[in-house]
Amino acid sequence: MDGIEVVDIAHAIQLAVAPVFLLSGIGVFLGVLTSRLARIVDRARRVEDGLRQASGGAADEARTQLTVAARRARLTNASITLGTIAALLVALVIAMLFASTFVPMNLAGPVAVMFVLAMAALIGSLLSFLVEVRVAIAALRIGPREKK
Repeated sequence: MDGIEVVDIAHAIQLAVAPVFLLSGIGVFLGVLTSRLARIVDRARRVEDGLRQASGGAADEARTQLTVAARRARLTNASITLGTIAALLVALVIAMLFASTFVPMNLAGPVAVMFVLAMAALIGSLLSFLVEVRVAIAALRIGPREKK
């Protein structure tokens, strides 16, 4: 640790603070996604329970709802997975930024690659979330249902 000054450590902390805010935002986003997934699962369980007693058109409607719920759950799961990967990569960026103060090697390239990968994973997560919301809105029915 010879040659490392408090100023160097303070500078490393300053560099690591911006990605920490990104990590915090991703954490909040993951919380929203897990809450959505829980609601999808709870709704699917209720529909499955209703399907056991349903017949005819009601059974067909329940199966359609379950198909939509399964698609939404897959999209939400993909979004959670990509968001978690993004968070892990950002955490690695933070660790590498801080470690670069102590390791006598240039970590600029690996830090840049990790950050770009983190942003790609976050973009994928957001796109998957967008598609899931679109699927949910497309399946939404508001108002009285017509009897056939």
